[in-house]
Amino acid sequence: VWISFLVFGVVSSGINAEYGGKEIGFVLVGIDGNNLHDGDKLTLALVWQMMRHYTLSLLTHDGKILKDNEIISWCNTKLEEGGKDSKFAGFKDPSLANSRAIVDLIDVISPGHISYDLMTAAANDDDKFLNARYAITMARKIGARIFALPEDITEVNPKMIMTVFACIMSVGFA
Repeated sequence: VWISFLVFGVVSSGINAEYGGKEIGFVLVGIDGNNLHDGDKLTLALVWQMMRHYTLSLLTHDGKILKDNEIISWCNTKLEEGGKDSKFAGFKDPSLANSRAIVDLIDVISPGHISYDLMTAAANDDDKFLNARYAITMARKIGARIFALPEDITEVNPKMIMTVFACIMSVGFA
């Protein structure tokens, strides 16, 4: 009886999370409390939307949440204003795998924190991983709440790279 009550409570909490997500505007097709209780793949859809909503809520402008292209434009403008050569076309841009644009943006927003001698040439996957790890560490050091892993950067996972730039941007707004 106790286990049934416990499972019911967890499923009930999942249902509450589902309703809350729908009120915020999440797309939760085919997700219910049982999916959240079981932790299946559909749960990742909810978790991703929660992360995206939180990250973008840090970037509201006049009550309006910024769009991806506005984040890209802001970052490229900051990089150019800071005299950096790096820029990127979008969050799927393969040049992001070397982490240079991320590190350069951190340097523009918070000068003096980056030691470029710790960056590698990114000639292979191991070097790219080291650069990504350094970029995440330095972003956290300046106050960005980064959820991404180095692998998300080296594999150019556009969703997670968007959160990296958005979190760094939120520090730049402060």
